[in-house]
Amino acid sequence: MLRFIALSGTIGVTENLNVYETEKDLILLDCGIGFPDLEMPGVDLVIPDFSYVVKNKHKLKAIVLSQGHEDHIGSLPFLFRSVNAPIYCAPLVSEFVKLKFDDYGVKNYTINVFNPENTVVKIGDFAFYPFRVAHSVPDTCGFLVEHPEGRFMHVPEHKIDQKSVDGMPFDLIRARELAKRGKIDCLISDCLGANNPGFAPDSVAIEENIYKIAKDAKQAIYMTAMSSAIGRFQQMINVAGRLNRKVVLIGRSIQEKVNAAHLLGYIKFLPNQVIDYKKASKMSPSHLVYIVAGCYGQVGSSVYRIATDVDNRLTVVEGDTFVFSANPAPPYSKESQDFVIDELVDKGVDVHYYDLNEGLHVSGHGYKEDIKMLFDIAKPSCFIPTGGTIKHMHSYEKLVIETGRKKDQVFKLKPGESVEFTNGKARRGQKVRVKEVMVHGLGIGDIGKTVLEHRTLLGKEGMVVVAIKASKKGRVLSKPQIVTRGFVFEGISSGLLNDAVQRLSKYLNTLRNTDSKKLKQETIKYLEAHFYQTTGRSPMIIPIVVEV
Repeated sequence: MLRFIALSGTIGVTENLNVYETEKDLILLDCGIGFPDLEMPGVDLVIPDFSYVVKNKHKLKAIVLSQGHEDHIGSLPFLFRSVNAPIYCAPLVSEFVKLKFDDYGVKNYTINVFNPENTVVKIGDFAFYPFRVAHSVPDTCGFLVEHPEGRFMHVPEHKIDQKSVDGMPFDLIRARELAKRGKIDCLISDCLGANNPGFAPDSVAIEENIYKIAKDAKQAIYMTAMSSAIGRFQQMINVAGRLNRKVVLIGRSIQEKVNAAHLLGYIKFLPNQVIDYKKASKMSPSHLVYIVAGCYGQVGSSVYRIATDVDNRLTVVEGDTFVFSANPAPPYSKESQDFVIDELVDKGVDVHYYDLNEGLHVSGHGYKEDIKMLFDIAKPSCFIPTGGTIKHMHSYEKLVIETGRKKDQVFKLKPGESVEFTNGKARRGQKVRVKEVMVHGLGIGDIGKTVLEHRTLLGKEGMVVVAIKASKKGRVLSKPQIVTRGFVFEGISSGLLNDAVQRLSKYLNTLRNTDSKKLKQETIKYLEAHFYQTTGRSPMIIPIVVEV
């Protein structure tokens, strides 16, 4: 029996992690990060729950990676704190993983690089046949996975693009040849574009659209895109060359990834066409194009720092031009991107972004016809949608039905759910228990729902600290003292707080047979009701009982 487990990445677009498991082998496909939502204050990242992998690390044979985006490789350093296994990936992905491990100080690892055009990766009883697919980062792969219990085509993200700007289109010939090796029992594939009609457009026109904007710029030009969008950076460098401007890379993530891609020949530029900031600082801004990291306006990113005037190197001025070649597609990125755009517009910068519909971005995810074409290539017995949300899985299911298949051929999996295959026959399997694991600062998984609820409450309603002096038998010895933070301004609302002290004091003095625990409980209960009645707000009440 072979079990496919969607540990994460099926309902939240990011945080991709899938498991192929047999009695003796366990193989991971991808290991990405997720991003905090608006109800996770203070959280930096969300990572998959590795508990099941750690529990079964004795049979973990390999980690196979499909691409180099953070939502597919970003959690590897956290996984390698508990387990170790050889990694298999394409050349550019390998370089990105090395950069990631260097950042986190991971030393003990093995990376095996494969050629997506002609390689087979054999791991235990498994054989992985990679093939190129078009996406927004070069060296993205799909896989034909063979095992005695079944044959699978696993394509985490793709579009059928034959004009890929990085020169790596979807390899239709190899995909079809692999599909013809025998009946495919299951297609596991990208569902994020399942609501969009037609084929996903290619990126070729973006370069000309950027050029139309940049050719009229009289001052500095700033451009930004996702830091692994190598093809887009090539287009930006091409535009700079046409304008006889030098290129300056701002932000470590872009610098490192562009340099890695350049060494592999995946991005090309002339000697001295890309210069460092020190050299650029001696030139007129009108001769420069800055390519800046942080296209979604992430707090602390280079785009954010420039927009908010806290960057110690660059200052935008009225009349500069800023091009955002990235739509706010990742969850909760729209608010942060809109914030930095507003900051730049307010400074008089000529900003070009998604709302203006100037053709500056296309999706790396296939639309309806891309998905249906993959159905036709694979001709599978069943389907597992991945990489989207619940609504995208539902739309994918409808496409399956539109192409003449039955609804029960689709397995829509939530995190931890599985499908079991025996002799190519599929059925729902046992669910693995998983939870959200949040990273904040140096802490990993040490905060949960209760802590987040408290943070949210503090942010929205503030807090009230109540100091109560009492005897060991629970008798209140003096009037309580109240201090607030983020609830009301004490200088103006002293009457409200004094009244609360008087009422609380009277109430506590009516209690009998009390102790410190009961005093705290009754204080919280009384003040929550009182403050809601008098202010319509519910601050966090923190009682402190001092026994004397």
